[in-house]
Amino acid sequence: MVGVSDSPSATLTRDELDRRLEEHRSELTGYCYRMLASPFEAEDAVQETLIRAWRAFDRFEGRAALRSWLYRIATNVCFDMLKGRERRARPMDLGPAREPDIANLNTLPEVTWIEPIPSAGDPADVAVARETTRLALVAALQHLPARQRAVLILCEVLRWKASEVAELLETSVASVNSALQRARATLESADMELDVPAQPLGETERELLERYVEAFERYDIDALTELIAEDAQQSMPPFDLWLKGRDDILTWWFGPGIACQGSRVVPTVAANGSPAFGQYKPADGGGYEPWALQVLELSEGRVVEFTFFLESTSDIGPEWDLRRERSVFQLFGLPDHLPA
Repeated sequence: MVGVSDSPSATLTRDELDRRLEEHRSELTGYCYRMLASPFEAEDAVQETLIRAWRAFDRFEGRAALRSWLYRIATNVCFDMLKGRERRARPMDLGPAREPDIANLNTLPEVTWIEPIPSAGDPADVAVARETTRLALVAALQHLPARQRAVLILCEVLRWKASEVAELLETSVASVNSALQRARATLESADMELDVPAQPLGETERELLERYVEAFERYDIDALTELIAEDAQQSMPPFDLWLKGRDDILTWWFGPGIACQGSRVVPTVAANGSPAFGQYKPADGGGYEPWALQVLELSEGRVVEFTFFLESTSDIGPEWDLRRERSVFQLFGLPDHLPA
């Protein structure tokens, strides 16, 4: 047996160690997601964290809590993964909105984009995720240098004390407070706040979503016009094109995007705290095939933002044929085919 635990005097067998490490997987994944902006990279980072912890466990003498030790390893793993790469972003972070013309479509590599993460599990955890993993906020976090990002998440989201963060990062409390101040200033300049309370969906919002699903499946332009805010916006990673305004969105849907007509829309767990749906297009061989994870933002009884995380772009045209390396539909527990 190996001496380790939150108590220095405790001992654990290897099976017990596995169990203790696994108990922290979910919260570590949330932390790494905020750092890396990809659920798949977060999963990789957590797996590497647990492997490193396993290998180094004989040298862990219980001087710190197991949880703190794992966060230190996870932070270093994230720092390693962030070295020498461009920040992930949303299409609206890369340039202005453009006309709803298929000539404006350009695909960028999958590693360019913020990716969605399911918000599921304990209701308290979901509430925190709703407030601190909003797509726009995760995008804003990517503007911060890695150490500032870690400090902000640890202090503002996880509510660690500055002294605890200083110990984790092996720096001074003054350095942590300075980094926190700079990180807050960057978020304020982007008009972002971490502590904005996000209200759960009420009956009005649920009715709005039901009406939206019905209208989208009917492809009813009048009903959709009624449900979409006049200044709504839409993005479709991996395309860098994004649209501003209901008129442009509907021009796209009933123009270049007309192949979405006849789709089925299936509710799934929330994505980054927002309502999400799997959109399935009619398949050539019958039934329906995955097309996009739709993530909606609601405000004042209207849909104000659509993010379509495309599972595949192959049927738009051969020049845009791009399939995801890892399936968003699988991540959200959505089937890979719907029967006719």
